[in-house]
Amino acid sequence: MLRFLTAGESHGQALVVILEGLPAGIRVTEKQIQDELARRRLGFGRGPRMRFEADDITLVAGIRHGRTLGSPVAIEIRNSEWPKWTEEMSPHPGAPSSVLSTPRPGHADLVGMQKYGFDDARDVLERASARETAARVTAGALAKILLAEIGTEILSHTVQLGDQRVESDVRPGPGDIEGIDENEVRCFDLDASARMISAIKAAAKAGDSLGGVTEVLGFGVPVGLGSHVHWDRKIDGLFAQAILSIQAVKGVELGSGFEQAGQPGSKAHDAISYQEDGDQSTGGFHRETARAGGVEGGMTTGGLLAIRAAMKPLATLNRPVLETVDVATKESTVSFKERTDVTAVPAMGVVAESMVALVLANEALRKFGGDSVAEFVRNHQGFIEHLGETPSAAPGA
Repeated sequence: MLRFLTAGESHGQALVVILEGLPAGIRVTEKQIQDELARRRLGFGRGPRMRFEADDITLVAGIRHGRTLGSPVAIEIRNSEWPKWTEEMSPHPGAPSSVLSTPRPGHADLVGMQKYGFDDARDVLERASARETAARVTAGALAKILLAEIGTEILSHTVQLGDQRVESDVRPGPGDIEGIDENEVRCFDLDASARMISAIKAAAKAGDSLGGVTEVLGFGVPVGLGSHVHWDRKIDGLFAQAILSIQAVKGVELGSGFEQAGQPGSKAHDAISYQEDGDQSTGGFHRETARAGGVEGGMTTGGLLAIRAAMKPLATLNRPVLETVDVATKESTVSFKERTDVTAVPAMGVVAESMVALVLANEALRKFGGDSVAEFVRNHQGFIEHLGETPSAAPGA
Protein backbone atom coordinates (compact mmCIF):
# COMPACT_ATOMS: atom_id res chain seq x y z
CA MET A 1 0.00 0.00 0.00
CA LEU A 2 2.08 2.87 1.36
CA ARG A 3 5.79 2.41 1.93
CA PHE A 4 8.75 4.70 2.32
CA LEU A 5 12.51 4.43 2.16
CA THR A 6 15.06 6.84 3.59
CA ALA A 7 18.71 7.25 2.64
CA GLY A 8 21.51 9.45 3.87
CA GLU A 9 23.95 9.99 6.70
CA SER A 10 23.92 12.55 9.51
CA HIS A 11 26.74 14.64 8.04
CA GLY A 12 26.31 13.55 4.43
CA GLN A 13 25.24 15.73 1.52
CA ALA A 14 21.53 15.14 2.07
CA LEU A 15 18.79 12.88 3.32
CA VAL A 16 16.44 11.46 0.73
CA VAL A 17 12.99 9.96 1.23
CA ILE A 18 10.90 8.11 -1.35
CA LEU A 19 7.24 7.54 -0.52
CA GLU A 20 5.29 5.13 -2.71
CA GLY A 21 1.55 4.57 -2.75
CA LEU A 22 0.09 8.04 -2.23
CA PRO A 23 -3.03 8.57 -4.32
CA ALA A 24 -3.10 11.29 -6.96
CA GLY A 25 -4.54 14.72 -6.31
CA ILE A 26 -3.31 15.44 -2.77
CA ARG A 27 -2.55 19.15 -2.45
CA VAL A 28 0.99 19.61 -1.12
CA THR A 29 3.19 22.66 -0.59
CA GLU A 30 6.82 22.92 0.50
CA LYS A 31 5.69 25.05 3.43
CA GLN A 32 3.56 22.24 4.86
CA ILE A 33 6.59 19.97 4.93
CA GLN A 34 8.95 22.69 6.17
CA ASP A 35 6.55 23.47 9.03
CA GLU A 36 6.63 19.84 10.17
CA LEU A 37 10.43 19.73 9.95
CA ALA A 38 10.63 22.92 12.03
CA ARG A 39 8.53 21.20 14.72
CA ARG A 40 11.12 18.41 14.88
CA ARG A 41 13.76 20.96 15.91
CA LEU A 42 11.71 22.18 18.90
CA GLY A 43 12.36 21.54 22.57
CA PHE A 44 14.30 22.92 25.51
CA GLY A 45 17.48 20.90 25.96
CA ARG A 46 18.35 20.54 22.29
CA GLY A 47 21.96 21.03 21.25
CA PRO A 48 23.46 23.89 19.20
CA ARG A 49 22.97 22.03 15.92
CA MET A 50 19.21 22.70 16.10
CA ARG A 51 19.84 26.46 16.17
CA PHE A 52 21.71 26.64 12.88
CA GLU A 53 20.62 23.49 11.08
CA ALA A 54 18.25 24.29 8.21
CA ASP A 55 16.11 21.61 6.59
CA ASP A 56 16.30 22.86 3.01
CA ILE A 57 14.06 20.59 0.95
CA THR A 58 13.64 19.94 -2.75
CA LEU A 59 10.53 18.24 -4.14
CA VAL A 60 12.28 16.01 -6.66
CA ALA A 61 9.52 13.83 -8.09
CA GLY A 62 5.90 12.78 -7.79
CA ILE A 63 4.41 16.26 -7.29
CA ARG A 64 3.39 18.63 -10.08
CA HIS A 65 1.89 22.08 -9.62
CA GLY A 66 1.19 21.38 -5.96
CA ARG A 67 -0.55 18.01 -6.40
CA THR A 68 0.62 14.43 -6.10
CA LEU A 69 0.62 12.42 -9.32
CA GLY A 70 0.07 8.94 -7.89
CA SER A 71 3.68 8.08 -8.70
CA PRO A 72 6.43 7.73 -6.05
CA VAL A 73 7.22 11.01 -4.29
CA ALA A 74 10.93 11.77 -3.83
CA ILE A 75 12.14 14.58 -1.57
CA GLU A 76 15.69 15.67 -0.78
CA ILE A 77 16.63 17.35 2.50
CA ARG A 78 19.99 19.02 2.02
CA ASN A 79 22.53 19.25 4.85
CA SER A 80 23.49 22.87 5.49
CA GLU A 81 26.71 21.66 7.21
CA TRP A 82 27.92 19.63 4.24
CA PRO A 83 30.72 22.10 3.32
CA LYS A 84 32.38 21.30 6.67
CA TRP A 85 32.19 17.55 6.03
CA THR A 86 32.99 17.18 2.32
CA GLU A 87 36.36 15.53 2.96
CA GLU A 88 35.43 13.48 6.05
CA MET A 89 32.25 12.12 4.43
CA SER A 90 33.40 12.05 0.81
CA PRO A 91 31.97 9.18 -1.26
CA HIS A 92 35.17 9.08 -3.33
CA PRO A 93 38.17 6.81 -2.67
CA GLY A 94 40.35 8.04 0.18
CA ALA A 95 40.63 7.92 3.95
CA PRO A 96 39.18 9.94 6.85
CA SER A 97 41.38 12.32 8.80
CA SER A 98 40.72 10.38 12.02
CA VAL A 99 39.22 7.05 13.06
CA LEU A 100 36.74 6.74 15.91
CA SER A 101 37.66 3.54 17.74
CA THR A 102 35.96 4.10 21.13
CA PRO A 103 32.30 3.05 20.70
CA ARG A 104 29.66 4.62 22.93
CA PRO A 105 27.71 2.37 25.30
CA GLY A 106 24.01 2.47 24.42
CA HIS A 107 24.64 3.38 20.79
CA ALA A 108 24.81 1.31 17.60
CA ASP A 109 28.57 1.88 17.35
CA LEU A 110 30.13 -1.38 18.55
CA VAL A 111 27.48 -3.79 17.30
CA GLY A 112 27.47 -2.13 13.88
CA MET A 113 31.26 -2.30 13.69
CA GLN A 114 31.18 -5.99 14.53
CA LYS A 115 28.32 -6.74 12.13
CA TYR A 116 29.89 -5.07 9.09
CA GLY A 117 33.58 -5.48 9.91
CA PHE A 118 34.27 -1.74 10.29
CA ASP A 119 37.17 -0.32 12.28
CA ASP A 120 35.69 3.20 12.38
CA ALA A 121 32.56 3.91 14.44
CA ARG A 122 31.65 6.77 12.10
CA ASP A 123 30.77 4.20 9.44
CA VAL A 124 27.92 3.20 11.77
CA LEU A 125 26.94 6.28 13.74
CA GLU A 126 26.35 8.47 10.70
CA ARG A 127 23.42 6.32 9.58
CA ALA A 128 22.30 5.32 13.09
CA SER A 129 22.00 9.01 14.03
CA ALA A 130 18.56 10.42 14.79
CA ARG A 131 19.20 12.97 12.05
CA GLU A 132 17.60 10.30 9.81
CA THR A 133 14.26 11.10 11.44
CA ALA A 134 14.05 14.31 9.40
CA ALA A 135 13.31 12.08 6.41
CA ARG A 136 10.63 10.25 8.39
CA VAL A 137 8.97 13.50 9.40
CA THR A 138 8.96 14.52 5.74
CA ALA A 139 7.13 11.31 4.81
CA GLY A 140 4.88 11.70 7.83
CA ALA A 141 3.90 15.20 6.74
CA LEU A 142 2.46 13.75 3.54
CA ALA A 143 0.69 10.99 5.46
CA LYS A 144 -0.90 13.61 7.76
CA ILE A 145 -2.13 15.60 4.77
CA LEU A 146 -3.78 12.46 3.38
CA LEU A 147 -5.37 11.57 6.74
CA ALA A 148 -6.75 15.10 7.10
CA GLU A 149 -8.86 14.38 4.00
CA ILE A 150 -10.90 11.92 6.08
CA GLY A 151 -10.92 14.03 9.25
CA THR A 152 -8.07 12.38 11.15
CA GLU A 153 -5.75 14.56 13.25
CA ILE A 154 -2.62 13.46 15.12
CA LEU A 155 -0.68 15.27 17.82
CA SER A 156 1.76 14.46 20.60
CA HIS A 157 2.65 15.86 24.00
CA THR A 158 5.35 15.16 26.56
CA VAL A 159 4.07 13.31 29.64
CA GLN A 160 7.39 12.56 31.33
CA LEU A 161 10.90 13.99 31.15
CA GLY A 162 13.50 12.45 33.41
CA ASP A 163 11.75 11.75 36.70
CA GLN A 164 9.22 14.58 36.25
CA ARG A 165 5.74 13.43 35.19
CA VAL A 166 2.43 14.97 34.26
CA GLU A 167 0.10 14.41 37.22
CA SER A 168 -3.14 15.50 35.57
CA ASP A 169 -5.35 13.10 33.59
CA VAL A 170 -6.39 15.91 31.25
CA ARG A 171 -5.27 15.31 27.67
CA PRO A 172 -5.01 17.84 24.85
CA GLY A 173 -7.71 17.79 22.21
CA PRO A 174 -7.98 18.47 18.48
CA GLY A 175 -6.58 21.88 17.66
CA ASP A 176 -4.27 22.05 20.70
CA ILE A 177 -1.11 21.28 18.76
CA GLU A 178 -0.11 24.93 18.31
CA GLY A 179 -0.24 25.57 22.05
CA ILE A 180 1.74 22.42 22.75
CA ASP A 181 4.44 23.41 20.27
CA GLU A 182 4.73 26.83 21.91
CA ASN A 183 5.66 25.16 25.20
CA GLU A 184 9.42 24.71 25.69
CA VAL A 185 9.14 20.97 26.33
CA ARG A 186 5.91 20.42 24.35
CA CYS A 187 3.99 19.63 27.54
CA PHE A 188 0.27 20.35 27.92
CA ASP A 189 0.55 20.61 31.72
CA LEU A 190 2.25 23.92 32.61
CA ASP A 191 3.13 22.86 36.17
CA ALA A 192 4.80 19.71 34.93
CA SER A 193 6.50 21.71 32.18
CA ALA A 194 8.23 23.96 34.71
CA ARG A 195 9.50 20.93 36.64
CA MET A 196 10.74 19.31 33.43
CA ILE A 197 12.71 22.42 32.46
CA SER A 198 14.36 22.48 35.89
CA ALA A 199 15.34 18.83 35.46
CA ILE A 200 16.89 19.57 32.06
CA LYS A 201 18.89 22.47 33.48
CA ALA A 202 20.23 20.25 36.26
CA ALA A 203 21.20 17.51 33.80
CA ALA A 204 22.89 20.04 31.50
CA LYS A 205 24.93 21.39 34.39
CA ALA A 206 26.07 17.85 35.19
CA GLY A 207 26.86 17.11 31.54
CA ASP A 208 24.27 14.34 31.57
CA SER A 209 21.24 13.40 29.46
CA LEU A 210 17.56 12.63 30.14
CA GLY A 211 14.97 10.37 28.59
CA GLY A 212 11.21 10.54 28.93
CA VAL A 213 7.81 9.60 27.56
CA THR A 214 5.66 11.14 24.86
CA GLU A 215 2.03 10.37 24.12
CA VAL A 216 0.66 10.38 20.58
CA LEU A 217 -3.08 11.00 20.25
CA GLY A 218 -5.23 10.34 17.20
CA PHE A 219 -8.62 11.99 16.73
CA GLY A 220 -11.15 10.99 14.10
CA VAL A 221 -9.42 7.68 13.40
CA PRO A 222 -11.73 5.45 11.29
CA VAL A 223 -13.19 2.27 12.71
CA GLY A 224 -11.64 -1.00 11.56
CA LEU A 225 -8.10 -0.13 10.45
CA GLY A 226 -5.85 -3.13 10.91
CA SER A 227 -7.08 -6.70 11.19
CA HIS A 228 -7.68 -9.50 13.67
CA VAL A 229 -7.10 -12.29 11.18
CA HIS A 230 -3.28 -12.25 10.79
CA TRP A 231 -0.61 -11.51 13.37
CA ASP A 232 1.32 -9.19 11.06
CA ARG A 233 -1.72 -7.03 10.23
CA LYS A 234 -2.76 -6.23 13.80
CA ILE A 235 -2.48 -2.46 13.98
CA ASP A 236 -1.19 -2.37 17.55
CA GLY A 237 1.71 -4.55 16.40
CA LEU A 238 2.32 -2.21 13.49
CA PHE A 239 2.33 0.78 15.83
CA ALA A 240 4.78 -0.93 18.15
CA GLN A 241 7.19 -1.78 15.33
CA ALA A 242 6.99 1.75 13.91
CA ILE A 243 7.53 3.48 17.25
CA LEU A 244 10.30 1.16 18.42
CA SER A 245 12.16 1.82 15.16
CA ILE A 246 12.71 5.42 16.31
CA GLN A 247 16.24 5.91 17.60
CA ALA A 248 16.54 5.56 21.42
CA VAL A 249 12.91 4.46 21.94
CA LYS A 250 12.79 1.42 24.21
CA GLY A 251 9.13 1.00 25.14
CA VAL A 252 5.61 1.36 23.70
CA GLU A 253 2.25 1.38 25.47
CA LEU A 254 -1.28 1.60 24.10
CA GLY A 255 -3.76 3.30 26.39
CA SER A 256 -3.13 2.29 29.99
CA GLY A 257 -1.54 -1.01 28.98
CA PHE A 258 1.09 -1.31 31.71
CA GLU A 259 -1.26 -0.10 34.42
CA GLN A 260 -3.83 -2.69 33.34
CA ALA A 261 -1.37 -5.47 34.13
CA GLY A 262 -2.08 -4.87 37.82
CA GLN A 263 -5.84 -4.34 37.55
CA PRO A 264 -8.81 -6.71 37.60
CA GLY A 265 -10.68 -7.08 34.33
CA SER A 266 -13.68 -5.25 35.78
CA LYS A 267 -11.62 -2.03 35.79
CA ALA A 268 -9.36 -2.53 32.76
CA HIS A 269 -11.71 -2.30 29.79
CA ASP A 270 -13.72 0.35 27.93
CA ALA A 271 -17.46 -0.04 28.39
CA ILE A 272 -19.51 0.29 25.19
CA SER A 273 -22.70 2.35 24.84
CA TYR A 274 -24.99 3.11 21.90
CA GLN A 275 -26.97 6.16 20.83
CA GLU A 276 -29.26 5.97 17.82
CA ASP A 277 -28.43 9.58 16.95
CA GLY A 278 -24.79 9.25 18.02
CA ASP A 279 -21.58 9.74 16.05
CA GLN A 280 -22.19 8.34 12.58
CA SER A 281 -18.48 7.72 12.04
CA THR A 282 -18.59 5.02 14.75
CA GLY A 283 -22.05 3.70 13.89
CA GLY A 284 -23.47 5.28 17.04
CA PHE A 285 -21.32 3.14 19.34
CA HIS A 286 -19.21 4.92 21.95
CA ARG A 287 -16.49 4.21 24.52
CA GLU A 288 -16.23 6.81 27.26
CA THR A 289 -12.69 5.79 28.26
CA ALA A 290 -9.54 5.06 26.25
CA ARG A 291 -7.96 2.34 28.38
CA ALA A 292 -7.34 0.22 25.29
CA GLY A 293 -5.79 3.17 23.49
CA GLY A 294 -8.35 3.04 20.69
CA VAL A 295 -7.39 -0.47 19.56
CA GLU A 296 -9.20 -3.75 20.24
CA GLY A 297 -8.37 -7.08 18.62
CA GLY A 298 -5.74 -5.51 16.39
CA MET A 299 -8.20 -2.97 14.92
CA THR A 300 -8.96 0.68 15.57
CA THR A 301 -12.23 1.27 17.41
CA GLY A 302 -12.94 4.79 16.15
CA GLY A 303 -12.30 6.15 19.64
CA LEU A 304 -9.33 8.17 20.88
CA LEU A 305 -6.05 6.62 19.77
CA ALA A 306 -3.49 6.87 22.58
CA ILE A 307 0.06 5.53 22.25
CA ARG A 308 2.99 6.23 24.56
CA ALA A 309 6.65 5.95 23.62
CA ALA A 310 9.47 5.73 26.17
CA MET A 311 12.84 7.16 25.15
CA LYS A 312 16.04 6.29 26.98
CA PRO A 313 18.60 8.98 27.87
CA LEU A 314 20.82 9.77 24.89
CA ALA A 315 24.01 7.72 24.66
CA THR A 316 26.18 10.71 23.75
CA LEU A 317 27.00 12.87 26.78
CA ASN A 318 28.51 16.33 27.09
CA ARG A 319 30.74 14.89 29.82
CA PRO A 320 32.42 11.73 28.50
CA VAL A 321 32.23 9.38 31.50
CA LEU A 322 30.79 6.18 30.03
CA GLU A 323 33.35 3.39 30.17
CA THR A 324 34.18 1.59 26.95
CA VAL A 325 37.03 -0.17 25.17
CA ASP A 326 39.21 1.08 22.33
CA VAL A 327 38.56 -1.52 19.64
CA ALA A 328 42.05 -1.02 18.19
CA THR A 329 44.12 -1.31 21.41
CA LYS A 330 41.54 -3.23 23.53
CA GLU A 331 42.37 -0.85 26.39
CA SER A 332 39.72 0.58 28.71
CA THR A 333 38.82 4.22 28.10
CA VAL A 334 35.80 6.53 27.95
CA SER A 335 33.52 7.01 24.96
CA PHE A 336 34.07 9.93 22.62
CA LYS A 337 31.91 13.04 22.64
CA GLU A 338 29.96 14.36 19.66
CA ARG A 339 27.74 17.44 19.65
CA THR A 340 24.62 16.36 21.47
CA ASP A 341 21.34 17.27 23.18
CA VAL A 342 20.54 17.02 26.87
CA THR A 343 17.22 15.54 25.81
CA ALA A 344 15.35 14.97 22.56
CA VAL A 345 12.05 13.79 24.04
CA PRO A 346 9.98 16.78 22.78
CA ALA A 347 11.31 16.24 19.24
CA MET A 348 10.82 12.49 19.50
CA GLY A 349 7.10 13.20 19.93
CA VAL A 350 6.98 14.81 16.50
CA VAL A 351 8.78 11.82 14.97
CA ALA A 352 6.37 9.45 16.74
CA GLU A 353 3.44 11.41 15.26
CA SER A 354 4.90 10.81 11.82
CA MET A 355 5.34 7.08 12.36
CA VAL A 356 1.78 6.73 13.68
CA ALA A 357 0.50 8.78 10.72
CA LEU A 358 2.33 6.53 8.25
CA VAL A 359 0.84 3.39 9.82
CA LEU A 360 -2.67 4.87 9.83
CA ALA A 361 -2.37 6.17 6.27
CA ASN A 362 -1.20 2.79 5.03
CA GLU A 363 -4.06 0.95 6.73
CA ALA A 364 -6.60 3.56 5.59
CA LEU A 365 -5.45 3.07 2.00
CA ARG A 366 -5.64 -0.69 2.44
CA LYS A 367 -9.24 -0.44 3.65
CA PHE A 368 -10.63 2.36 1.48
CA GLY A 369 -8.34 2.22 -1.55
CA GLY A 370 -8.49 4.70 -4.39
CA ASP A 371 -6.10 5.82 -7.10
CA SER A 372 -7.07 9.45 -6.48
CA VAL A 373 -7.67 11.25 -3.21
CA ALA A 374 -11.25 11.97 -4.35
CA GLU A 375 -11.89 8.24 -4.73
CA PHE A 376 -10.24 7.56 -1.35
CA VAL A 377 -12.49 10.11 0.38
CA ARG A 378 -15.57 8.82 -1.44
CA ASN A 379 -14.87 5.24 -0.38
CA HIS A 380 -14.38 6.33 3.22
CA GLN A 381 -17.65 8.24 3.17
CA GLY A 382 -19.47 5.22 1.78
CA PHE A 383 -18.13 3.11 4.64
CA ILE A 384 -19.34 5.68 7.19
CA GLU A 385 -22.81 5.78 5.66
CA HIS A 386 -23.17 2.02 6.05
CA LEU A 387 -21.75 1.76 9.59
CA GLY A 388 -25.08 2.50 11.24
CA GLU A 389 -27.02 -0.06 9.25
CA THR A 390 -28.14 -3.30 10.85
CA PRO A 391 -25.94 -6.14 9.50
CA SER A 392 -27.80 -8.41 7.12
CA ALA A 393 -28.36 -12.04 8.03
CA ALA A 394 -25.71 -14.51 6.99
CA PRO A 395 -26.47 -16.50 3.82
CA GLY A 396 -28.60 -19.54 4.63
CA ALA A 397 -29.57 -18.22 8.07
